[in-house]
Amino acid sequence: MPPVRCWRRCRSSGDADGLREVLSRAGQAPEVVLEATYGWYWAVDALQAGGARVHLAHPLGVKAFEYRRVKNDERDAVDLADLLRMGRLPEAWIAPPDTRELRELVRHRARLVAVRSYLKSQIHAVLAKCGVHVPVSDLFGIEGGRLLGRLLDRTSAQALPAPYAARVASLRRIMDQLDFEIDTFARLARGRLIGDDSFAAVQTIPGIGPTFGALFVAEIGEVTRFASAEKLTCWGPG
Repeated sequence: MPPVRCWRRCRSSGDADGLREVLSRAGQAPEVVLEATYGWYWAVDALQAGGARVHLAHPLGVKAFEYRRVKNDERDAVDLADLLRMGRLPEAWIAPPDTRELRELVRHRARLVAVRSYLKSQIHAVLAKCGVHVPVSDLFGIEGGRLLGRLLDRTSAQALPAPYAARVASLRRIMDQLDFEIDTFARLARGRLIGDDSFAAVQTIPGIGPTFGALFVAEIGEVTRFASAEKLTCWGPG
């Protein structure tokens, strides 16, 4: 006999208590499908704690939902249930809490680095407006710092006009604070990986140090989820 799908329309209050109440009406070890959308962590944890077997639908796999003529939550839920029943649900890996916490640290650091890079580009843009030639390869290294110091020194013949100097000084102050935060989160990530064999192993790859090593470990997670080295090397975090 083919499997029979039974479902009941219900709505959760949007918190862990609401999910538990819905699960209480779903029988033993129900299978639940969630879309991997904004803020799914807590919902997965609550459902798993309630005894559900949770499937996380991969966003790219259900992208076709966007092109339906009828688009609403109920229709989405029915389609996800049908895909699961037919064994055709494209699933994303559900990272365990420890991996998610490590990702929170390394991803925040990466975003801070991106912000710092943007601020550096803004300083270059200000100097370009003022026609300042930058003779050093790294404006933010030792020699570059001396050049910026002269440009911000009101007594120097190279001093920038006051509004441009104020902007450069402001950008540098923000960058100093970002440097502190970036270093802080790098330490936090490394601290969680003390004694981790995978963290030590990945650093044996030439060019991979503690910072990139933490990033690799966080994003890859359980390496055994990849069937082969080829599968791993062609994968990219979503």
